[in-house]
Amino acid sequence: MPQKAAFIDRDGTLIEEVNFLSRVEDLRIFPFTADALRRLKDAGFLTIVVTNQSGIGRGIYSEAEMHSIHRRMAEHLPGLIDAFHFCPHLPEAGCRCRKPNIGMLEAAESEFSIERRASWMIGDKRLDIETGFKAGTRTALVKTGYGADTCIQLTKGPDLIEENLLDVVCAMLDTGTAASSRQPAA
Repeated sequence: MPQKAAFIDRDGTLIEEVNFLSRVEDLRIFPFTADALRRLKDAGFLTIVVTNQSGIGRGIYSEAEMHSIHRRMAEHLPGLIDAFHFCPHLPEAGCRCRKPNIGMLEAAESEFSIERRASWMIGDKRLDIETGFKAGTRTALVKTGYGADTCIQLTKGPDLIEENLLDVVCAMLDTGTAASSRQPAA
């Protein structure tokens, strides 16, 4: 039976933005991340991290270093992330996996039975929102990371714009506890 999924960007959404994060020591998980993921899991969502990691393709860090960061995230968020999918390619590589293309979402669908129309793409950049549009999911923009700047760049609005991931989740689940106001798509 198909499941709903929350496809979630990593940097600036789940964790603090660090340009080309390459060291576990520099990893900073937002204080609201665990609560947000727990609420998604309790509501029956798969939680799947989808992240562009061109630092690998640029030779800034290795795939092994990135996996170390993901392992640390999983340790600090036990049982709250179902899968990590990443694109190691450069932006000009033309691959299907780099957001805003939907290859990472398709890879997750081959791993899990996912109903896209019941799913969400959540992130802090325009390319995250464009990925959701292309995939046919609902979309949410967080104002953490690059999100505050992204708000003014969008020509087509996402389903939700909220201060952070927890506020997005509260609005998605309509619990009425989101601190910021809901902003409908333009």
